[in-house]
Amino acid sequence: MTDTRLGVAKLLCLLTIVVAVLDQNIVSSAIVPIVRELDPAGGLDHVAWLVTAFALGATSVLPLYGRLCDALGAKQVFLGAVGTFALGSLLCGLAQSMGQLIVFRAVQGIGAGGLMSVTMVVMAHLRRPGDKAGPGATAGLVAGIGFAVGPLLGGLFADHGNWRLAFLVNLPITALIIGGALWAVRIPRRAVRGSVDVAGAALAAAFACSVLLVCDWGGTEYAWSSPMILGLGAAAIVSLALFLRRQATAEHPVLPLSLFRVPALRAAFLVQALCSVAMVGTMVYLMLYLQVARGVTATGAAGYLVFMALGLTASGFLGRNASVRASLVAGTGATAIALVWLAFLRPDTSLWLVRAALLLVGVGFGQLLGKLIMVVQQQAPAAHLGVATTGIRWFQNLGMAVGSAVLGSLLARVLAARTAGLDISGVATHPAAVGAFVSSLGVVFAVAAAVMTVALVCAAVLRTTERQPEPLNEPAPVA
Repeated sequence: MTDTRLGVAKLLCLLTIVVAVLDQNIVSSAIVPIVRELDPAGGLDHVAWLVTAFALGATSVLPLYGRLCDALGAKQVFLGAVGTFALGSLLCGLAQSMGQLIVFRAVQGIGAGGLMSVTMVVMAHLRRPGDKAGPGATAGLVAGIGFAVGPLLGGLFADHGNWRLAFLVNLPITALIIGGALWAVRIPRRAVRGSVDVAGAALAAAFACSVLLVCDWGGTEYAWSSPMILGLGAAAIVSLALFLRRQATAEHPVLPLSLFRVPALRAAFLVQALCSVAMVGTMVYLMLYLQVARGVTATGAAGYLVFMALGLTASGFLGRNASVRASLVAGTGATAIALVWLAFLRPDTSLWLVRAALLLVGVGFGQLLGKLIMVVQQQAPAAHLGVATTGIRWFQNLGMAVGSAVLGSLLARVLAARTAGLDISGVATHPAAVGAFVSSLGVVFAVAAAVMTVALVCAAVLRTTERQPEPLNEPAPVA
């Protein structure tokens, strides 16, 4: 594989990650014009499904993508994931009702589930011997910046153009990615013989969907003690038990239990889940503070994420030569400090101090993004590179879902206790309750800081062994 093809292939992978992250967040800023056009009467009752459908599609297929990478080859699965995402984007751009858009967002999510994870598998195959940095750090940095600027781009499309462009703009980009990948990506096809564990993939999807729905509906659409939530909880427990049994007996499992016998992999999965909980606590509730307590507009609040992006960029460059373990310790430590800082916010805190806290959050996340994937790809057996990479993404998505539910429920309970039953929506009409709302947010940030401190301890004891990548040979003709 020539240097030119290798360089183009890496650029295409980074572009794919940007598209994946942007589309995950870009729709949040375009919700109002979407509802205004498709369903002005009752659309607001269904907007949550625009995010939920995407998350369900993306999370449910992650274990299957990993196994397909190991069985069929990463390039083939990468092209399929990008194609599915492009199809979902086209359908979303042409949707004529909220129902259609929700279904098409699920299709888009199925493709998006492979954009980030399968791309990281491809980048691992592109890594040459002697490349100590690996793909994770650069890809993580690009993903973090995309996460920060996504809502801004969505707002621009919504305010100065057409919300459909937020979806249709993906078509020329994905066409470029597919065409470029067909020409540039040349990776060995060391396929693992055997069938794909369809039953295991279905059980993993059932578990993930049940958990996501419990986290999304619990305490909002349905009471935590309602038959719906209890039923979904039971479904999650049963499907998890059946999934674990299936993985222990299947010849080619989608998430081999042998991976959990490797101490570094166990620690990486745990740290990723804990960091995802804290990420939700930072992003969601800081945006709530700005909009509810400080009266900042939605677009203006998204603009604060620029400071997080600056921190990500600076951290990415400053920590390029640091060891993985040092980066994880520094990242979890900096993020924990930032969350403690946010726990002391007040209704009149200087907004420049908020910006400084976001800068520190960016510095912390910049040390974390991509590094855990590097750990997994270094420590996992070569035959399980795909399932290990998608596995850590699976734990990330589940951690974000659980974190959103737990922290959201905590905020609601603390706020209700301090305001005689007032909920978040009532704070805007009761100025006297703003102080109680901000102090309740402080409890949420403090809990998120405690979670990140646990992640810091786990990162500090994580031990890895260096495994050099295999030479990058030309693939067989079938690749």
